[in-house]
Amino acid sequence: MLSYLFVRRLCLSAIGETACGSGRRPITIQCCNVRTSAVNYKDVSPDPDSVVSYEKMQSMMSSKDIQLFDVRNPDEFQAGRIPGSINIPLNSLEQSLKLSPQHFELLFEAKAPGKEDDNIVFHCQGGHRSASALGIAKRLGYMRARHFAGGYREWAERDK
Repeated sequence: MLSYLFVRRLCLSAIGETACGSGRRPITIQCCNVRTSAVNYKDVSPDPDSVVSYEKMQSMMSSKDIQLFDVRNPDEFQAGRIPGSINIPLNSLEQSLKLSPQHFELLFEAKAPGKEDDNIVFHCQGGHRSASALGIAKRLGYMRARHFAGGYREWAERDK
């Protein structure tokens, strides 16, 4: 596994940032008989309707009308989290959203999100990974999903 990650990083660094273009199309690389792909979402800005403010988050949480997914790494999640959030690290989000509802519920002990749900919110530490998560979700058909751009950082600062 470690050698796979090393080769993947080597291949990705060899192609550089420009090979990903706008970041909207995945690219596939084959190097040393290892096949990998990458999508660069860093240049993709979510439309303003896809961004949830701190006040809107509080309102959604008060009414218990939110499916809140924390896309940070497990160690970040354990260090502090927004109450009620479910940790699905960004690197496993796509596979998790493709699970059957039954498997999702067994794995995460939470209701599986539906593609038509308008209460799906992703967050991370400061908004970059959640913007990527939003791009992944929308590509999979979760067109009404949103993200909390302020992330855990804003939540922790304002929820004292």
